[in-house]
Amino acid sequence: MAHESSANWTVHDVHPCYESQGENYVFTANPSTACVLLYVLLGALSAVTICGNLLVIISIMYFKQLHTPTNYLVLSLAVADLLVGVVVFPLSMIFTVTSCWYHEGLFCKVRGNFDISLMTTSILNLCCISIDRYYAVCQPLTYRSKINDSVVVLMILVSWTASALSGFGIMFVGLRDLVCEGRCFIFHIPNSNVAGAVLSFYIPVIVMLCIYLKIFTVAQKQASRIQNTTCPGSKSIVKASRMEKKATKTLAVVMGVFLFCWTPFFLSMTFNPVTDFLIPPPLTETLVWLGWSNSMLNPLVYGFFYSWFRSAFRMIISGKIFNGNLTNAKLL
Repeated sequence: MAHESSANWTVHDVHPCYESQGENYVFTANPSTACVLLYVLLGALSAVTICGNLLVIISIMYFKQLHTPTNYLVLSLAVADLLVGVVVFPLSMIFTVTSCWYHEGLFCKVRGNFDISLMTTSILNLCCISIDRYYAVCQPLTYRSKINDSVVVLMILVSWTASALSGFGIMFVGLRDLVCEGRCFIFHIPNSNVAGAVLSFYIPVIVMLCIYLKIFTVAQKQASRIQNTTCPGSKSIVKASRMEKKATKTLAVVMGVFLFCWTPFFLSMTFNPVTDFLIPPPLTETLVWLGWSNSMLNPLVYGFFYSWFRSAFRMIISGKIFNGNLTNAKLL
């Protein structure tokens, strides 16, 4: 059924899924090729994100070898990414395809709240992972006593609670001013703009970068010490140290991918008010989708860098886990 828009858009503002009928624009009954491709592309992005993160979640929950504090944090991150694919992508796809010309009020608020909350959850989980890696590499002797299952559960609860409060809080601040005029973003409100970016992105990113810098500095010193070690048990020490370093590097890559995906959007969100909102909405929307694509890329990083995740993925995709009890299987 066609939805009419009363907004006074110019010809150049016509969305590929709309057509002009006099002074109004209606959702076209004969979508253009660009409109169909847009549906297919965004739908495929959502499907890949859901499937990839389900693989990570099932792997960690099913295989006992993956039951480690670090992987529990990875599991929490995968759940947040899965919800992005299940909730944020479909709502945002509706907006992207229709330009939010007939969605107002509650639609924008729900979409904005999930968007902010899940993005904040992702970055807080990454912060927790960086703390886990700090103790694993910099304080290996006290790692198991300081980072245990109870501590990890507390980290996860704090991350999700703080994220939910931040999402509802920012939405509440901009509740009266939130409109749906070609943009369905809470971020166009100047007051919540800078505050949200600083609290949800810049501060956590600075903290993570400082932690990883410290980790790699300590790792370099440990590497030089191990090379000079000739004691009988040095081989096991070297092997354990290499495994921790590999895990740290892989999770640092996860953080790097996160920065690559989300930094352009947050920079535009920060400077857009200063430039009197010169950045066009289509570009802003593109940067947002680049940020959300991070939820799709994380499972690919795990599969590429972790051999045990690759083994788990193959067993799940091939259906081997349904042919017998493989929870104790050795993942290579």
